[in-house]
Amino acid sequence: MPNNANAKPRRCPLCSQPRAEEFKPFCSRGCRDRDLLSWFGEGYRVPVDQAPDGTADDDRFDEG
Repeated sequence: MPNNANAKPRRCPLCSQPRAEEFKPFCSRGCRDRDLLSWFGEGYRVPVDQAPDGTADDDRFDEG
């Protein structure tokens, strides 16, 4: 098993403060809520290849 005694403490992904167990992986409720708002506001996006008509490759069907 790896020795965790020398491991660095994990940090908040938004502000780099030490994370709190209650709001893991964030340091506070504020950072947790800010991250959630980024998802709701489309601040985070998953890249997809789209055709000029706006459909993704997976949305198309074979017409043959």
